[in-house]
Amino acid sequence: MQPAQIPMNFQFRAATGREDFLVTPANEDAVAWIDKWPDWPMRSLLLVGPSGSGKTHLTQVWQTRNDAQIIEAGKLDHLGIEEISRLAAGPLAIEDIGPGLKEDILFHLFNLVQEKGGSLLLTALSPPGAWGLTLADLSSRLGTVPIGRIDEPDDALFAALVVKLFSDRQLAVTPDVVQYIVQRLERSFAEARRFVMRLDNSALAKKRKITISLLREVFKEEQG
Repeated sequence: MQPAQIPMNFQFRAATGREDFLVTPANEDAVAWIDKWPDWPMRSLLLVGPSGSGKTHLTQVWQTRNDAQIIEAGKLDHLGIEEISRLAAGPLAIEDIGPGLKEDILFHLFNLVQEKGGSLLLTALSPPGAWGLTLADLSSRLGTVPIGRIDEPDDALFAALVVKLFSDRQLAVTPDVVQYIVQRLERSFAEARRFVMRLDNSALAKKRKITISLLREVFKEEQG
């Protein structure tokens, strides 16, 4: 029996001035929450998903709508009260928040966002329950913030990711090559990046195009 074909007619969401963003069941929950802005409970949203899943891309899409400031969570420690107050007044995104964060600063920021009518978008690898929070008030506040989840890629998103990774390396591949990879590779963003790099290096070393024949060889090598 022939394996089911993976549909290649993807739906792309245009991101102004950036690459298209693919919407699939793996990330549609997060996209729906971004679309609801500014009608977020507590004026806040937390995007949770694995590394490389598109959290930063969605944050940038959100930024094109409101000129939000985007900062890394690690920089919160270096901000003074006046700067935090200024940021809380407008749309603000804080990326890569999680264990080790300055809990008192984030709690103060939440309060200022409510007071000044701002908007706060957070991104993280895991939900707040995994951060080891010790400040009860912050834990309670985060419990009221909706979570937009991005799961590991489904077939459609994984296929599009593979195509994009090849494109980033200025490589054009045929649909049968994409199909072959998607049907055999572990479903994760990290594994897709690793394998495309491995395949590209193999093609360069052997001075060959990326074909099903080369794919079979590389998969065989990986299986030992």
